[in-house]
Amino acid sequence: MPQSAPNKFISTSAGSTPLVLDSPHSGTDYPQDFGYVCDLATLRRAEDTHVEKLYSFAPTLGVAWVEAHFPRSYLDANRNVTEIDPSMLSGAWPDDLGEQDAAVQSKLRLGKGLIWRMTDDGLPLYDRLLSVAEVQQRITNCWQPYHSAVGSAIGAAHARHGYSIHINCHSMPAISSSHATDFPGLVHADFVIGNRDNTTSSEDLMLLIQEQLVQHGYSVAINHPYKGVELVRRYGKPVQKRHSVQLEINRKLYMDENSLALHAGFETLQGHLQSLVQQLLAYDPR
Repeated sequence: MPQSAPNKFISTSAGSTPLVLDSPHSGTDYPQDFGYVCDLATLRRAEDTHVEKLYSFAPTLGVAWVEAHFPRSYLDANRNVTEIDPSMLSGAWPDDLGEQDAAVQSKLRLGKGLIWRMTDDGLPLYDRLLSVAEVQQRITNCWQPYHSAVGSAIGAAHARHGYSIHINCHSMPAISSSHATDFPGLVHADFVIGNRDNTTSSEDLMLLIQEQLVQHGYSVAINHPYKGVELVRRYGKPVQKRHSVQLEINRKLYMDENSLALHAGFETLQGHLQSLVQQLLAYDPR
């Protein structure tokens, strides 16, 4: 099992291999200061529920693991700290938010910045404005230690082996909701592999992952509708032999999306993921 990190909001397990896995969105510990007003059952459908269970074998294989315990709707560690909607705040944000590209602007319109404004179904999370201080505290308590842990794990793996492979682990609903992406109603493939159009990993690594999943009978989409966001963008530098890939799993493969209960497909899927991880451990991208 993962070992507790000094910060209560995350867990880590050190590795001995070139491979690092992280799960930024599977957290289920809702902080007391959250102050949301929407229905908890609706809010929980934003979680990448049970992803940490799917990869529970990783530490026994020497794979580094980083896991968030805070929910993504409280703070999304897969967003940059500049992805803030000023209209949510009771005061002026003290830092420059810079030029936000079209993808970020789209997510903010959907209420899906660093701090969520809307559920995936378009329901407001808050009936109040957030103070600058409480958003800063979320960044200090959650975003900063999470990124520190991921960056340190990747750095250690690279130092040991001369290269690193980072898999950013996620799950997705079977069908996209109205405020989840720019493609509401899209029926998702079994897996979506994202490497920001081959900028955060080599194409060969992406194709290896695709091949392994297809061999197990899964449908696989590449860089659509999920290309990967901050965690692969920040740590994926293939020219430095640091490869980062976002891997999205369709929740219908392992759980009931309404009750959040695991079903019989979980064990089969977990076995296939373990096989994939073992293939990645045998792969040298240099």
